[in-house]
Amino acid sequence: MDKLIYGLCALTALGCATLLLRKYMQTRYRLLLWSGLCFVGFTINNVLLVLDRLAFTTIDMSMWRLATGLVAVVLLLIGLVVESSS
Repeated sequence: MDKLIYGLCALTALGCATLLLRKYMQTRYRLLLWSGLCFVGFTINNVLLVLDRLAFTTIDMSMWRLATGLVAVVLLLIGLVVESSS
């Protein structure tokens, strides 16, 4: 059951990234770009979680997952700082 939930989280993050980036392409509002890139990172993070739990059970992928989560949050933080200063 937990693997199903991990997969649904990955699909939800992918859906959010798709919607945010599509809206960015229409409006060119840069905060949508930063948020979309953040959710792309969250999608990669969730896919790595699914792979870690299903396919590569003998390999510890926690550092990769933490790194992608950190990059995703840093992208959003950079976007927030850049947009608040302009």
